[in-house]
Amino acid sequence: MTIELVVLDMAGTTVEEHGAVYQALAEAVTAAGGRPTEADIQRWMGASKREAITRLLAESTGQDPDEATVDAAFADFRARLDKAYRDRPPTPLPGVPEALARIRAAGVKVALTTGFDREVTTELLATLGWRVAPGAAPVDVADGVVIDASVCVDDVPVGRPAPYMIFRAMEATGVWDVARVAVAGDTVRDLQAGTNAGARLVVGVLTGKLDAVGLGAERHTHLLPGVADLPELLAL
Repeated sequence: MTIELVVLDMAGTTVEEHGAVYQALAEAVTAAGGRPTEADIQRWMGASKREAITRLLAESTGQDPDEATVDAAFADFRARLDKAYRDRPPTPLPGVPEALARIRAAGVKVALTTGFDREVTTELLATLGWRVAPGAAPVDVADGVVIDASVCVDDVPVGRPAPYMIFRAMEATGVWDVARVAVAGDTVRDLQAGTNAGARLVVGVLTGKLDAVGLGAERHTHLLPGVADLPELLAL
């Protein structure tokens, strides 16, 4: 069955941001009184950053933090991430722009999903120079558009591993059948969301923090070195 939509994570999957999200999250939670380990931070990668902060603080202190504490920690995370991105701007991972262009040239829609909020996502896309197609417009590789839709965690009721961002991407691109959807990401939660959505392809990519053993332990259909290898998998 032909794939009509490819849904991709951003940081670590399509975007090289030099581990800034991991560092900013760890520092913000620590500053708020948490004691996260590297494994703790990894476990919450791919999730809503506000949810990650809430749960990491709860795990460290044994009680749920109040809303004011979470708000302050989230603001701290955003400030740290903004500084990191100013100091070392994110870039596309090697081969990703070419892969996205090849996928779209074959008539397949491309959507990005992320645990970032809309403000961060908009700034990140602007830094990359990636334009988003208006609505479910027909594919046109000559119009300067790089992706067909972007979906943020604040666009849905619950972030990963819930499948809602994938469903919202389908809605935005006019794709009805999950059997015609491929999902790819570099975290366990990316794969869990793809599985929970019932996507035909659930692809782990090894451009993030996890290796083939760590990522491969989660249910998936394929493991690839990176998104640059997706066109071959899709036989495009």
